[in-house]
Amino acid sequence: MFLKTATNAKIGLKFLCVGNRSLSVLGRESVRDLGSKDGELRVFIVAGEVSGDIIASRFMNSLRKLSPFPVRFTGVGGLMMSQQGLDTLFPMEDIAVMGIWELLPHLTKFRLRLNQTVESALTFQPHVVLTVDSKGFSFRFLKHLRARYGPQGLATPQHFHYVAPSFWAWRGGESRLKGLVGFVDHLFCILPFEAQICRSYGLPATFVGHPALEDVFDLKNNKCMDREWKVQGDAEEFRKKYGVPSGSKIISVLPGSRVQEVTRMLPIYARTLELIKDFFSELTVVIHVAPNKHVQDYISDTVHKWPVPVVLVPGGSTCTKYNAFSASQIALCTSGTVAVEMQLARLPCVVAYRANILTERFIRYKAKVPYISLPNIVLDSPIIPETLFEACTPPQLAPVLLELMHDESLRQQQITAANKFLSLLNPQQKVDADSICNPSFEYTPSPLRAHFMEVGWADLSMEEEPLIDFDARLHQAINSFYALFP
Repeated sequence: MFLKTATNAKIGLKFLCVGNRSLSVLGRESVRDLGSKDGELRVFIVAGEVSGDIIASRFMNSLRKLSPFPVRFTGVGGLMMSQQGLDTLFPMEDIAVMGIWELLPHLTKFRLRLNQTVESALTFQPHVVLTVDSKGFSFRFLKHLRARYGPQGLATPQHFHYVAPSFWAWRGGESRLKGLVGFVDHLFCILPFEAQICRSYGLPATFVGHPALEDVFDLKNNKCMDREWKVQGDAEEFRKKYGVPSGSKIISVLPGSRVQEVTRMLPIYARTLELIKDFFSELTVVIHVAPNKHVQDYISDTVHKWPVPVVLVPGGSTCTKYNAFSASQIALCTSGTVAVEMQLARLPCVVAYRANILTERFIRYKAKVPYISLPNIVLDSPIIPETLFEACTPPQLAPVLLELMHDESLRQQQITAANKFLSLLNPQQKVDADSICNPSFEYTPSPLRAHFMEVGWADLSMEEEPLIDFDARLHQAINSFYALFP
């Protein structure tokens, strides 16, 4: 088995791999063998939103370091992937749509981009295809692509997908896993209980850890971290850089990465801060701006109307982001990956979310879990306050923020819970010590995914959590929605 220590990769999270048990997907040659024959490794990669862009860019960097052959990428991505050399087929924002009814106005463009991506992949003839999250686009792309191989007599590349669909959150969610087997060869999971459930439905899967953990190793290189699952930025450096007075209270605001959610959430946050600003002698708001041009333009055009002083922090610098978190007393977040980042920063937060009213009703009907933020879901406890849907209004958000700002015990509760939560996202916690093949080889999630892709995939020996019993039914509404994309 090929094992090459990634000396320049962001190492720190040990993962123990299986010795000689790597397998080729569906009996085909491994990705490494295919690359050896052609003298290069061709990877078609797709990410449809900012978080996926970050994940994919780290993967690209790791695969280049681990592969003994030159690696050539093409596909769809954003700013971070472009920095790794990807010339995206079209702007990633064209497919960055979340929700059911929110997608309807974009169906024509969505279908156009779907067909364009399939045709480009067929022309590229990749050895492997990797899609990252954005399951609405990713799974339709993989399904359409797999269907085209046979009639055109083309060699079938291996299909990998990173970030399992949240099947555990929905009534009947597990039944969809069976449908993925025909066009997804391996699934990289970010939660510790997902892989075993996927395998029980015939879908090969591996728990690789949560990608947000890699922020720790980004900052290690910048000398901005402690040697633990905690990121400690430089608060004073942030205040100095952005001219924030030393006596001013700071609230970090993270409105989201998609323009549809930012345009919905930011006005709510502005009115909320209007209600609480008089409770502080000095208050500064730090808005974290996702590296999405539409989001950047919208925030730049509206921020001058805000009732409090605002500092805009552009996305792309992990160190600056965590410096801002360390300077902040609390954060106000739109539901998403940022809730995990708050845990790494030990920054108490409130999670908020609104969607189209029809989407909200659908979520309420189909959801099995009572929470929306990942820390609450994993710990099965309302550690982080959530204001969702019709409860997400300025009059209801304001007292929640004030209580968290002024109650030290509430803030400490979140900080304490972060230790347990982050330990559960570490794949080292799930690996059987008997499967050690090289104790000196350490992986973060990106090198780990790159290694599995390069050799094929490894059937890891895991001590998984008990299977969860899910309802097998799917409501007709979800079937009707999927039927829009034959």
